[in-house]
Amino acid sequence: MTTLAADYEKTDMGTIQIAPEVIEVIAGLATVEVPGVAGMSGGFAGGIAELLGRKNLSKGVKVEVGQREAAVDVSIVIEFGTRIPEVASEIQRNVKHAIESMTGLNVVEVNVHIHDVQFKAAAKPEEEEGAPLRVK
Repeated sequence: MTTLAADYEKTDMGTIQIAPEVIEVIAGLATVEVPGVAGMSGGFAGGIAELLGRKNLSKGVKVEVGQREAAVDVSIVIEFGTRIPEVASEIQRNVKHAIESMTGLNVVEVNVHIHDVQFKAAAKPEEEEGAPLRVK
């Protein structure tokens, strides 16, 4: 999917244009707040940005924006044990509502792509008290 800039909306005070990157950030934040989403699945560039210490809020999100409509694709990592159809439906509802309420654009589709499953980390065994530490 390509990202296209929306046409300017003209008002009596001037013009308004919402950058596609803004819509990507809105969609990304709306996605990660859904229970069951372990994180976003970005490509190579998203991984490089995170290694450099920059938080990429649009990681795993692609949008197509027209003058009045938007289409969104989100790529996620889901938590093991969650019901995928329920989580995906909630993502679709949340992303659609967030974009429409914040931008006024009509969201025609929200496609959810599950790229990985994250397992819960095994609990570390507690160190026994009184036992000498070998390496600290």
